[in-house]
Amino acid sequence: MMNALSTQLLSDPFQLVAATKEPDLKRIGEKILNKERISFEDGVDLFVRASLPFVGTLANWVREQKHGHKTYFNRNFHIEPTNVCVYSCKFCSYSRLYAHREEGWELSIEQMMHMVKAYDGKPITEVHIVGGVHPKMDMEFFKDLLRSIKAHRPDLHIKGFTAVELDYMFRKAKLTVEEGMRQLHEAGLDSLPGGGAEIFYPEVREQICADKVDGDGWLAIHKAAHQLGMHSNATMLYGHVEEYWHRVDHMEQLRKLQDETGGFNTFIPLKFRNHDNEMSHVTESSVIEDMKVYAIARLYMDNFPHLKAYWPMLGRQNAQLTLSFGVNDIDGTIDDSTKIYSMAGSEEQNPSMSTAQLVNLIKQVKRQPIERDTLYNVVKDYSNVDLAVLEADPNMN
Repeated sequence: MMNALSTQLLSDPFQLVAATKEPDLKRIGEKILNKERISFEDGVDLFVRASLPFVGTLANWVREQKHGHKTYFNRNFHIEPTNVCVYSCKFCSYSRLYAHREEGWELSIEQMMHMVKAYDGKPITEVHIVGGVHPKMDMEFFKDLLRSIKAHRPDLHIKGFTAVELDYMFRKAKLTVEEGMRQLHEAGLDSLPGGGAEIFYPEVREQICADKVDGDGWLAIHKAAHQLGMHSNATMLYGHVEEYWHRVDHMEQLRKLQDETGGFNTFIPLKFRNHDNEMSHVTESSVIEDMKVYAIARLYMDNFPHLKAYWPMLGRQNAQLTLSFGVNDIDGTIDDSTKIYSMAGSEEQNPSMSTAQLVNLIKQVKRQPIERDTLYNVVKDYSNVDLAVLEADPNMN
């Protein structure tokens, strides 16, 4: 499948657009090649009417215009403080309701610091902290955790807490979004992940995650972070009950906020997985649909510098394939420190890759592996590094 899809992207984008018979698709293609912004209607048209080779060829051209063959990854690990949660999102395979918290886990600050200290002496640049919404893990608890991590390892970038977690923390502490973000930032929080966005449109949200922060609330939290000089990521959960136009509406709202603040680093489409949740009756999207989502995201999100695919969710081969459909980042080493993907039925049940394996994965599809930090500063270019040397280095495994 991977080779068959990749070979369809050999067409020159200018020839492809010139040969397109459908006037509306030709007009959209010409806009993209002229580096003009496409409209909401254009985005919907691409989902409804464009072929995968059409959007894929254009997305690959945009990707290479922005980044050449550079493909980014980072060296990170995850801390998941708890999977106990007061919310009951229907698509979630990870959380356990607070009423049944004996089925889940709850980590103490001491336990989490033990996880941080396990990476002492290793060139990890980021810790990613996300989990369920536990009523006992409040602002003071997490400020103590942040201060403890920074006291132990000041250089470690802390990317933490979805807008869902933050909304609950702030409301419980009776703080405004702005004050809550300021306090966490001062305690050591460096940036925000993109989780909890799902689909912003209210009617879709009502069906899949009715009781947690709404789309406006999610956007307000990220805007407040950006105004403090923090960066964040953005996600979109696709392939469940949404229509094509809901996807485009979601991307449009993110694009508008990015125009205003410039604070987003990367956009991350997340594939809905139907394993062990209340939406197990919903058929998962095909790999062709997955690649189309990535391609159209690259074409639509023109002010987002980076487009990321999470390799643990897609699997290694499909993550490689996304690199021909607009993606220029495949996340990090992760080191089997997350259960979010595997519990949802992802392709990778024990998600861990060494630096050498990630570099090899990228090189296999003729791309240039670049280790980055969270803010996309280059840590090391591995283009000319011998894989045998990497594999022999204990710091790279």
